[in-house]
Amino acid sequence: MLNIRFIQDNPDTVIAKLKKKNFDASKIVADILALYGRKTDIQKNADQLRAEMNRISKSIGELLKSGQKDAAEQAKAQTTELKENIRRLDEEFDGIDRQVFDLQVLLPNLPADIVPEGHSAADNVIVKTGGTSPVLDGDALPHWELAAKYDLIDFELGVKLTGAGFPVYKGKGARLQRALIAFFLDEAQKSGYLEIQPPLMVNADSGFGTGQLPDKEGQMYHVTADNLYLIPTAEVPVTNLYRDVIVEASALPVKNTAYSACFRREAGSYGADVRGLNRLHQFDKVEIVQISHPDLSYAALDGMVAHVEGLVEKLGLPYRIVRLCGGDMSFTSALTYDFEVYSAAQDRWLEVSSVSNFEAFQANRLKLRYRDEQSKKPVTAHTLNGSALALPRIVAALLENNQSAEGIRIPDILVPYCGFDVIN
Repeated sequence: MLNIRFIQDNPDTVIAKLKKKNFDASKIVADILALYGRKTDIQKNADQLRAEMNRISKSIGELLKSGQKDAAEQAKAQTTELKENIRRLDEEFDGIDRQVFDLQVLLPNLPADIVPEGHSAADNVIVKTGGTSPVLDGDALPHWELAAKYDLIDFELGVKLTGAGFPVYKGKGARLQRALIAFFLDEAQKSGYLEIQPPLMVNADSGFGTGQLPDKEGQMYHVTADNLYLIPTAEVPVTNLYRDVIVEASALPVKNTAYSACFRREAGSYGADVRGLNRLHQFDKVEIVQISHPDLSYAALDGMVAHVEGLVEKLGLPYRIVRLCGGDMSFTSALTYDFEVYSAAQDRWLEVSSVSNFEAFQANRLKLRYRDEQSKKPVTAHTLNGSALALPRIVAALLENNQSAEGIRIPDILVPYCGFDVIN
């Protein structure tokens, strides 16, 4: 969340920057400033009442010594009344803090200066393209038909077991999934990321810490009996490892990777664009997470983008890197790059990764800090994460782009992981 002092000192900046995210912050900011104005008045009144109570309390002894019993009793009654008034002011003071916090968490993160203006994905900026798009025969099949032809993925069986969006992977389809997960984890390890195996459910504090709650509550599966949430991404538990933690500056950057199943309700997702593996309620993903020094977080972001680019290049997939416009960015992000791979049989680009710098936004919610080496004081860290990579659309593109009359060719980098070089 945004730092409250920053909001107070820079209200116009907050409002102007959030307009780039198509978010009107004017009322929330005005309400916060008004509440803090009221808080200052309450503090002033409470201080005056305390001073008056102290003065009267000191006089009671003197009144008793001089035999003015009635006056002393009146003074005692005054102090009792003053105590009650001070208690009410203190309660109102604490209540304002809660009101301010409730408003504060409604404000999205401020977009970085280089974030382009725009309202939707149509306004995103392509910053790089790579790879060569394959030329397929006219009878090329989309991945859902290839999956059925070679008995790799059973979408209907998933409907029987659970519902739409929960596919069952079989045979070489399951082995391809496992191969991709192992490959992505190995590549992350080579890049200095420590592997974590996190829980697949988190509590509400964890969901709040990384910004999924309350913003994305309707998109998360909620285990109501235990008040736990199925994770939408390993970002949530992995980043929350450092909630309420002070990291030594010498330990930065902290680099973690994790494989997990991911669960997203994706309410309202229907139609041809979400067919097959294009949009699922449960899918596999390898995540990379960094805790960074604020001065180095954008260099860290560049390194994470380069890491993801290396993965899609090694898989031989045509790709493009897109800088998201303000209107297409997440609630928590300051700058996001999406990776899209070209799906030849569908003739469309499929998003397979988002790599984001959240600056101090998540860290403020998490109370995640590092100890400055000079001042020895705790300072808010920066957090970053990225998909490296999400499997479903990678699998879709691999199946479609590598199909031929002889079968589906497996990229060379995956053959040692799969144990086969063709699906036929």
